[in-house]
Amino acid sequence: MVPGMTDLASRLNRPSVLRSLRLGDDITVTYLPDGAGELRPRGWLPATTDEDWAAHPQYLDANGNLVASMGALLVEHGDRAMLIDSGFGPHTMEAPDEDGPIGSISAGALLESLAAAGRAPHEIEAVAITHLHPDHIGWAVTAAPGEDEPPFVKADYLMAEDEWNHRHLVEATPQEALDVLAPRVRTVADGEEIFPGVRVMLTPGHTAGHAAYVVTGSERRLIAFGDALHSPVQVDHPEWSAVVDHDPVQSAGHRRRLVDELAQPGTVGFGVHFADVVFGRVQRDGDGPAWRPVDA
Repeated sequence: MVPGMTDLASRLNRPSVLRSLRLGDDITVTYLPDGAGELRPRGWLPATTDEDWAAHPQYLDANGNLVASMGALLVEHGDRAMLIDSGFGPHTMEAPDEDGPIGSISAGALLESLAAAGRAPHEIEAVAITHLHPDHIGWAVTAAPGEDEPPFVKADYLMAEDEWNHRHLVEATPQEALDVLAPRVRTVADGEEIFPGVRVMLTPGHTAGHAAYVVTGSERRLIAFGDALHSPVQVDHPEWSAVVDHDPVQSAGHRRRLVDELAQPGTVGFGVHFADVVFGRVQRDGDGPAWRPVDA
């Protein structure tokens, strides 16, 4: 048994709390909880079977669902700060379909989480968006309480050019949300540095222009991989694509490459939907899950 595996099992089926990591003396990253949602395992990962989930019960909550944390990643470099994604926003959604892949969603805590991390919305100079699904652009398109516009008033909204150019393919996102984004969008290219130590890594498949962001500090690097993976079980099974992936084959290919990258020395991953193990590393030693939480 790997040390800490008992504690790990209890964290795989609950939403994440606020967690921070230092990547060196220069950069700190903090997961900011916004809320959580339920993913029905057979519906969300349609290549899986009942036998697969019987072999992986630790990932399922008491109702048999995968728990998907929802939130954003705060990246701080000295006095400067940016976000990667912006949560779901102050919304609650009941399961749209009793037999569908998504259960209920409840969110809205991101601004409180940001305050708990010691930052105000006007300090955020950029919001780097992995892709245009509603649970990643929520507070970028929703007015703050008592205000007329979204809270990050000084931020540019950054996203891959292919994501913005193919926004018509993202059926889940209403046109009015895209209209809010449009005046502030700045498109970015693969490999471009968008903030000190932060570069773009294109990982299309989940959407046409999905991007990860690589955050490099003086001691280690972090890959914020967005929805290239939704659950730590996919680290062991990168062939399991999500039902909502735009191109499941392409998505699986990028997952395999990401898992290889995450196994490199000095590399940490950030999975925004990874229950209460949002920060982790890949350790392929054949003893337990490959995704191991990193808390310091």
